[in-house]
Amino acid sequence: MNWRSILSHRERKAIKKDLKVQEKQNIEVRDNLAMERTKLANERTLLAYSRTAMALVLAGLSFIKFFEDPVYQIIGAGFIPIGIVIGIIGYRRYCKKQDRISNHTKDYAPTSPIHAEVAAQEKAEPNPSAKTL
Repeated sequence: MNWRSILSHRERKAIKKDLKVQEKQNIEVRDNLAMERTKLANERTLLAYSRTAMALVLAGLSFIKFFEDPVYQIIGAGFIPIGIVIGIIGYRRYCKKQDRISNHTKDYAPTSPIHAEVAAQEKAEPNPSAKTL
């Protein structure tokens, strides 16, 4: 048994350990398609907030424009700021989620090709502990 084969075996063990740690970090985001689905879902949520905000503002304007009763005009005047606040809340949530998605994208590092390379090396080289002196 020579020192090169022992060192090589230790290096492979260290690489495997590092890869396992990296895989645990990559559990949430496994591939590019999952990331794209997440981005699209975030955009759909922003559109839903925008649609709701716009509906409330338009409802408020309609109440003010079409009803002369002060009660309806007060209700309409209440709908407008509520719609604006919902629009702002939706945009802020979109930005926060977009930042989190970007951070996960930066941290993501696929490990499958590295695993395949290590496995191929192990098959090519015999296990040093199996050798007899």
